[in-house]
Amino acid sequence: MKFLLAFIILVIAAVLVRKLLRFKTLTPLLPRKYNFGKRRDTLREVLRLLDERGARVLLETGVARMGLEKSKGDGASTIVFGLWAKQNDAHLYSVDIDPEATQRAGQAVAEMGLSDNVTLVTSDSVAYLDDFTETVDFLYLDSYDYHKTDTAIQTASQDHHLKEIKAIEGCLHDKTVILIDDCDMPNGGKGKLVIEWLTGRGWKVHMSEYQVILVQST
Repeated sequence: MKFLLAFIILVIAAVLVRKLLRFKTLTPLLPRKYNFGKRRDTLREVLRLLDERGARVLLETGVARMGLEKSKGDGASTIVFGLWAKQNDAHLYSVDIDPEATQRAGQAVAEMGLSDNVTLVTSDSVAYLDDFTETVDFLYLDSYDYHKTDTAIQTASQDHHLKEIKAIEGCLHDKTVILIDDCDMPNGGKGKLVIEWLTGRGWKVHMSEYQVILVQST
């Protein structure tokens, strides 16, 4: 009986440890209850790079419309980078073509007390980036939704993100950090053409997982 009880306790402990290891958090930036799943490691590395490089102007295409509610599903980027901006005297500019998305993201931003450090804009992202004039220290591309099987949508998404990088390229510098979402997907994901474009111009892939980080210098 004692052996059986000990075995059951050991199995339960193993299951709990496994769950804990699979639950990927961004502490201390956010409480442990928020799981960032497959994006956690790249997000953590980006935050380290932003700290290291003293980033001040952050730019995002495609808002996280659900705030922190879908941290594992969509990465909650607007809140993550907005919170980092608040803690580091920086500013996040986030653009999305969908007014409902920016409105919902704005509610989450306000609830987190980030409104002074986050500017949300409803606009076509390419047009917005083309008019952007500030020097960009961090760029996050995550606008045009990708599809696992529809090749027409895949091509349209890749083309759109390439247009974005071409529109903003003049505002980047040698310490800029670029993060692209949804790259580990069929046919190269959102970042396929952007990565080809940037690496052809001297950028380096710093980290490649579900998201890809690119830098010019380490």
